Amino acid sequence: MPRFYFHLVNDVDAPDEEGTELPDLSAAREHAVRNARFTMAETLKEQGTLVKRHRIQIEDDAGNVLDTVYFGDVVLVED
Repeated sequence: MPRFYFHLVNDVDAPDEEGTELPDLSAAREHAVRNARFTMAETLKEQGTLVKRHRIQIEDDAGNVLDTVYFGDVVLVED
């Protein structure tokens, strides 16, 4: 099973040194979306802000960026 790395890029970059084994890129993207939403929720609780350009980059073992999940793309804000 391939290993994917989920690097958080925000005010304090947090590289993923361990990675996670997942079946494919689709599963990796779902994992990144869940993590992005969790991180956003924690930041909103603590700081009251959401920066839409913050992101999680999904990389493979070779360091190739396979996909990027932007925080602003995984939430819907309604009036």
